Amino acid sequence: MRFFIILISLVSIIFSNTNLIFASEEVIHLTLDNAVDIAMNNSYRTKMLQLEIEESMYWLKARKAGLKTQIYMNLQTPDLQQISDYKWNSVLYKNEIVQENSQLWQSDLAIKQPVILFGYPTNGFLSLNYTVNKYQQKDGEIITDYYNRLYLKFEQPFLLPNELKNDLEEAELNLKDIKLRFLSQRMELLRSIGDDYYEIFEDAYKGIICDKQLQFLRDIEQRIQKMYLQDETRKSDLTQIQLEIGNELENKLSAKSSLRQASSDIKQRLQLNRNDSLIINPVIELKPINVKLEDAIQYGYRNSPELQRLNIYKRRAEIGVDNQKGQNAFHLSLEITYGLEKQNHHLSTLWERFDNSNSVTLNAYVPVWDGGQRKARIQAEMMNLKQRELEIDHEEIDVKNDVTNNYTNLKDYYERGVNLQKSLSLSCEIIQTSIEDYERKQISVQDLLQILNRHKKTEMNLLDVYLGYRRSLVNLMYFTYYDFEKNLPLLEGLGNNFSR
Repeated sequence: MRFFIILISLVSIIFSNTNLIFASEEVIHLTLDNAVDIAMNNSYRTKMLQLEIEESMYWLKARKAGLKTQIYMNLQTPDLQQISDYKWNSVLYKNEIVQENSQLWQSDLAIKQPVILFGYPTNGFLSLNYTVNKYQQKDGEIITDYYNRLYLKFEQPFLLPNELKNDLEEAELNLKDIKLRFLSQRMELLRSIGDDYYEIFEDAYKGIICDKQLQFLRDIEQRIQKMYLQDETRKSDLTQIQLEIGNELENKLSAKSSLRQASSDIKQRLQLNRNDSLIINPVIELKPINVKLEDAIQYGYRNSPELQRLNIYKRRAEIGVDNQKGQNAFHLSLEITYGLEKQNHHLSTLWERFDNSNSVTLNAYVPVWDGGQRKARIQAEMMNLKQRELEIDHEEIDVKNDVTNNYTNLKDYYERGVNLQKSLSLSCEIIQTSIEDYERKQISVQDLLQILNRHKKTEMNLLDVYLGYRRSLVNLMYFTYYDFEKNLPLLEGLGNNFSR
């Protein structure tokens, strides 16, 4: 009976382990960077921003295409008119009802090109146009006229906002704004997921601290067991050490349980399969940040997406002021045509002996009185511009304060971490010396345990300081958008995410 119970237990263990092996779908070596990448790839908001980026790219492409040559044709085939209307009879000096019965067949072909000067559109157009039509009137008899015209046309407004240039700049600003929102989303995730990641890091490193402490305690236990064979007074010391080992094993199990819960939470946060295995390598590595505070503040000014977006809004407000100044304002419009034309009753002669067909028109719009409407609109846009400038000033103050605080914290944590690492190295030497002193009965087991506990406390303090160092570094990256470990602006590091 006992044999069958043991056999069933073994089979259960084997199948249980097999299920664990097959259930684990993927092994992920988790770091803060790839945790952020996973979150970005699985984020609904990120996918929406990527689609917005693509949309803005196409709008910008459309605006740029609008500066290239356009070819189009208009057809009126046919335009039939059989209606009666009042018309003035200059012979009889009176209006009379006249019935019109006409047919028009017309085709207009145009090749149109915006005028580009030094790489910028001038808001003018140059076009090559061709018109040909057939016009028939029926008044007792059918009268047919043929007409064609080939001409070059130049149109140029003056003293008006450059709509082509402004539209192109608006499209460029919109694309840049969405890219900055994408970068802000990534940094928000970096800051948020950093808390979850370093919670896992903390639990994993606590397990390592427990393992080191157990290694010291078991080494001492072995030494005491050897001494106990020769000196039975060591029995209470052996019991005390074994009790301390039991407590430390409980601490290790507690850290392992916390690690398992934190891993489950971050899997859910990253939308990973619950059967995926997360592997983390908790190594404390302190690197000096060789950047001056003034340089870090300048990084914040230059790289902050929020500041850049506020400058985009400021530029849009400036364009708004420019557009309002052009509304109901004095302006000129020049139109020049140069070409050839021909009109005849016979189609066969339509391309013979062309006549010149030239024109020059200068239109001037002169506003006389609008009750102050234009001035009020301009003032409204100016107030919007001043708001954007105040927002920029306020944001620069916030950036400076945030960068200064986190830079100071980072330096402080780094110095404390370096000192604790030296203390920890010295503490290891003290432990070895203290063990030898205990063997010579120069100190008691309680003194030895106090030394071990102080060593563990030093390791825990180092862990706390290191976590503060890493979080301060993440915050400094958040406020400067600069990777101080890679010496690279984050926008450059994410350039590939914007090209699809």
